Amino acid sequence: MNVRILRTKAPGTEPYWETFTYDGPIDASIAGLLDYLNYKDDIVNIEGHSVPRIGWECSCLQGMCGGCAMVINGIPSLACETFIKDLGNEITIEPLKKFFVVNDLVVDRGIIQENLKKTNAYIEEYKASDEGEYEHQYAASKCLKCGLCLEVCPNYIKGENFFGAAFANDCYLIATRSGSNDSAIKKEYSEHFAKGCSKSLSCMEVCPMKIQTIASIARLNRG
Repeated sequence: MNVRILRTKAPGTEPYWETFTYDGPIDASIAGLLDYLNYKDDIVNIEGHSVPRIGWECSCLQGMCGGCAMVINGIPSLACETFIKDLGNEITIEPLKKFFVVNDLVVDRGIIQENLKKTNAYIEEYKASDEGEYEHQYAASKCLKCGLCLEVCPNYIKGENFFGAAFANDCYLIATRSGSNDSAIKKEYSEHFAKGCSKSLSCMEVCPMKIQTIASIARLNRG
């Protein structure tokens, strides 16, 4: 099968498409496919030319780190949880578009953490939360910061004032466990999420951890 990959040599350079032939196992994941293409001593594209190894990120390969987030056949997904057998005879792989590309499929998602620092979003003075919050707190804490929710969000534009679903879930976690700055966190939530969210809820559709962001929104909007 043919695999088309949108490649970028370095930040700021023009991206270009490159096609490879994959003849490996059909039950492999996209992460396995990329490993298979990169494993050979000489990586050759469909035209028979030797090319640089394909840049991509991974860590756990078990859907637990979010490092392998990319766009596969037009859908933001984790490469380790997307399988070749479900994709048809041609595969297209692109980097996430809502982040700055570093190299090939590697993007800089540091803006997610930078926004938390910018808004001073942390638990200043811990307080015990209500037991009724435990279940959703645990669910919201599973956020991988993979960026898939931001990639699919119609309201998120990199560098703009709207910070997206990952920020909303973090604000919920902080506000329900902070005794001194919960009102400040809710203010930042209102400024950087509530004002810009159109409730498309596309974030929940692609979230690999199935976080019910709508529950975080409802709880924060109560306050």
